[in-house]
Amino acid sequence: MALLSVHTDNYATRVNIAAKVFVQYGDFIHTVIRYKVRNEAQADDLFQDFFISIISKPPPPSLQNVKGYLYKAITHDIIDAMRRKERYEGRIRKYGEKLNYSTNKNGFENAFLEKEELDRLFALIKKRLPNSESEAIALRYRDSHSIKEVAKKMSVEKRTVSSYISGGLKKIRQLLTIK
Repeated sequence: MALLSVHTDNYATRVNIAAKVFVQYGDFIHTVIRYKVRNEAQADDLFQDFFISIISKPPPPSLQNVKGYLYKAITHDIIDAMRRKERYEGRIRKYGEKLNYSTNKNGFENAFLEKEELDRLFALIKKRLPNSESEAIALRYRDSHSIKEVAKKMSVEKRTVSSYISGGLKKIRQLLTIK
């Protein structure tokens, strides 16, 4: 391919090569990205990111199968983008858990409302149930601890924690059906 026969150490040359690749193969690139991603907005972002990727690492001058090379490069870029997104979402989730905020799908404003409602619910549970049952339920469901962790925090056996939780939930169900 003649457009790749130029030496690629120069940034301007790499931009020129990427532009030529996108002129010749832009439709192919965009089609592959849209097929792999199936989200038009994300596909457009990845298309633009792929242009920058081609600038930073242009196809080698001796390349025979340009479409094969581009297909593989697109696939790797999409996989990298998905991994970055997953890592970002994981960090946000951990940050939210650290701050004890909900990371629900209903939006930031609703997360605070949900937290307030949960706080009121657990305050009501604390008023209506014996201390051991309300503490076990709060540790298990509000603080997301395992039965083993709750048992350790309460200095009791796992079976005792299970008994506290099942008894407390039974009493809560009875309170809800009375009203």
